[in-house]
Amino acid sequence: MRTEEPQDFPEIRKLLIEAFADEIHSDHSEQDLVERLRASQGYVPELALVALIDAELVGYILLTKIEIQGVDAVHEAQAMAPVAVRPKFQNLGIGGRLIEEAHRRAKTLGFQAIVLLGHAQYYPRFGYRQASAYGIRLPFDVPDENAMVKELVPGALHGIAGEVIYPKEFFG
Repeated sequence: MRTEEPQDFPEIRKLLIEAFADEIHSDHSEQDLVERLRASQGYVPELALVALIDAELVGYILLTKIEIQGVDAVHEAQAMAPVAVRPKFQNLGIGGRLIEEAHRRAKTLGFQAIVLLGHAQYYPRFGYRQASAYGIRLPFDVPDENAMVKELVPGALHGIAGEVIYPKEFFG
C-alpha cells in the first residue's frame, strides 16, 4: 500500500470503471469524480492510496476535505469516496486494509472525522455510525442508514451537528 503517483492515474481510472461496473447504486462515474477531486482544494495527496499485489494495482481509496456547517461554526472533516477493489481481488480484505490505512493516515494528519455514503452492512465494522446519530446530514436525499460518520478521535463529533458541505467538484 502506498500513496498514489501520477503514473498510476490511468490504471486507477481503469480500476474504478471495473470495480463499479456492476454496482447498482452507482452512476458509474467514480473515475470522473476522482479526477475532479484531484483538482480540488479538498485533495490531500497523502490520503489517496493504492493497494498493489505483485506490482498490479488492485485497490484504491480517496479521502477528501469537507466541512460540516454547524449552527455556530464550520468543522473540517474528510469524505471517503471512493473505495474500490478490482473484482477478481474482492473479498480478500483489501478494501478493509485500505480503509484502516486511510484512517490511520488521516488521524496522523490531524483529521478527526470521516463522512461517507455507503453500504449500511459494510462500513459499521470499521466504526462507522449513522450520521443522524450525531445530527449530521448530507446535502442530498439518501437513506439514513447509508449516510455514516466515524470519529477518528473519540468525542470529535460531540456537539457538532449540521450539514456536510462538499467541494463543488463532488457534483460535477
